[in-house]
Amino acid sequence: MAAPSEAPVTRQVSGHAAPAPVPSGPESWQPLAAAVAELPVLDASGRPVPFGELFRERRAIVVFVRHFLCYICKEYVEDLAKVPKSFLQEANVTLIVIGQSSYHHIEPFCKLTGYSHEIYVDPEREIYKRLGMKRGEEIASSGNNIHFIHHDRNRLDHKPINSVLQLVGVQHVDFTSRPSVIHV
Repeated sequence: MAAPSEAPVTRQVSGHAAPAPVPSGPESWQPLAAAVAELPVLDASGRPVPFGELFRERRAIVVFVRHFLCYICKEYVEDLAKVPKSFLQEANVTLIVIGQSSYHHIEPFCKLTGYSHEIYVDPEREIYKRLGMKRGEEIASSGNNIHFIHHDRNRLDHKPINSVLQLVGVQHVDFTSRPSVIHV
């Protein structure tokens, strides 16, 4: 059982219509603060975009990865790359990855992983810090409302992608087309 000061690992924050909070500390949940929404993330050309603009007028899954050199994060983003854009469009959902790196690393990382959905960086980790993130996170949101958040306990604790997709009404993705590893 988690100690009283620890944040829950996975938390369904709200139902369909209720206003949804976002963490500002280990156990406190409140609406997304304007200060956090206005913090910039950078796109692949280095152009700053206010974090809140990424999902202000649309539903989104925002995945914060530890860093682009993390092998586990790389594999997770490779799987996110397999989510068909048509599935997201059908559910009216945007998939966004945010990393802790220089914007110069976005393009090579996308080439390496095959990821073609939206991606940004928070090079100063300001959003990570203000939202109390120490590791990776998966968040489902719409407007300024956060409906679900998962805090990774360790580098292997990413929430299964289909579980996150299901929360926002995106159909199941079959990831079994991966090549098998043959042990000799």
